[in-house]
Amino acid sequence: MKKIASKDIIFVSIQLLLFVIYFTPLFSFPFHLNVFLKYAALIFAFIGLIIILVAILQLNKNLTPFPIPKESGTLIQQGLYNYIRHPIYTGIILAAIGFGLFDESIWKISIGIVLWILFYFKSRYEESLLAKQFSEYKAYRERTGRFFPFV
Repeated sequence: MKKIASKDIIFVSIQLLLFVIYFTPLFSFPFHLNVFLKYAALIFAFIGLIIILVAILQLNKNLTPFPIPKESGTLIQQGLYNYIRHPIYTGIILAAIGFGLFDESIWKISIGIVLWILFYFKSRYEESLLAKQFSEYKAYRERTGRFFPFV
């Protein structure tokens, strides 16, 4: 098993802290959306949850909470991973911001945006490790979006 670096622990710790903060609203800055936008946001949130579940199932034995890939892991390039390199992060972003909009909570939307920023840096680090482990990763990275297809 590969040694987990302090950078891996820091990324995961910040992520967990943001999850806890998301569900612990410290500030309230209410705003109101019309009912159509609220329910559209809820649909995006549920799509995010479905993406998370499907991506976890597709990763199967390759799943790890840390950015460092498993030594015995394989590079998954089918299913959701055929279109986006980090579907779990994508699902979390959609769910966090979608539920924040549905709850009309600037707090939750803000935490969702901070998670998006964290996932950007975490994914960059993770991709540098994946490129070292898998020779085909560079070509995979060039043909798929980081969080959203074609972006």
